[in-house]
Amino acid sequence: MLRGVDLNLPSGQFVALVGANGSGKTTLVKHFNGLLQPRRGQVRVVGQNTAGQSVGELARWVGFLFQHPEHQIFSSSVHQEVAFGPRNLGLSASEVNVRVEAALVRFDLTRIAEKPPAILSYGLRRRVTLASLAAMDSPVLVLDEPTVGLDARGLHETFDWLAELHTKGRTILLVTHDMALAAQYAERVVVLRQGQIVGDGPPQDLFRQSDLLARASLVPPPALALAQALEPHGFQSDCLTVDAFCDAYVAHFHQKKSAGWGAEQAGHGAWTTNREGT
Repeated sequence: MLRGVDLNLPSGQFVALVGANGSGKTTLVKHFNGLLQPRRGQVRVVGQNTAGQSVGELARWVGFLFQHPEHQIFSSSVHQEVAFGPRNLGLSASEVNVRVEAALVRFDLTRIAEKPPAILSYGLRRRVTLASLAAMDSPVLVLDEPTVGLDARGLHETFDWLAELHTKGRTILLVTHDMALAAQYAERVVVLRQGQIVGDGPPQDLFRQSDLLARASLVPPPALALAQALEPHGFQSDCLTVDAFCDAYVAHFHQKKSAGWGAEQAGHGAWTTNREGT
């Protein structure tokens, strides 16, 4: 149950919605595409009140990727699956074709366009769902735990695409339990606890609020947690990502070394850093 939620998402913003299981994240985002309707107050998407509008009508404005998007697939071919959404928007046949072909190319699905999605691997079915969303070209995109079951390749494919959309001005709301992803991609993080918003701000500010994270049963991103663990040794950094941590740690190492420390002292032990991890 949601309680007193007041949330404004400006057009073009990339927002991560985080919170413990049962905090209300999925309940909240289901109000954006009409799967749920508010009992009190109102929900407005692209300036329009969602009350009385069907899920199909709101799909023009809000694209939605569920936790298990492969369950959304039902068409007899990949091409038909990707075309289903644009056709139901009432677009012309030529516009539908343009969108479908672009989406198939973007996700490298052209060669299997006539195959039934049901026989494809899990990774390919995920690509089909992304292509289907891309063909809709909705101004707002909601992704509910999109990394469930993804391998490294699938993760990069998904977030490379989201980064593209963000640069084009799309509004993205990412529901995630992964603080590292929230820190790396979102420009704003909203924290839910027991149906209420208890935190809202840039990740570099929010993830340093240890009391807030503890109340929401969350932990900081691993890179920041490691940086905080090294603070008693003179390492000072607000890094949120592995790359940022590596850069800061290498700089710290060289600073200590130039100050006359030995390699073991500067590194606090036998540490090595690179872009693949720490």
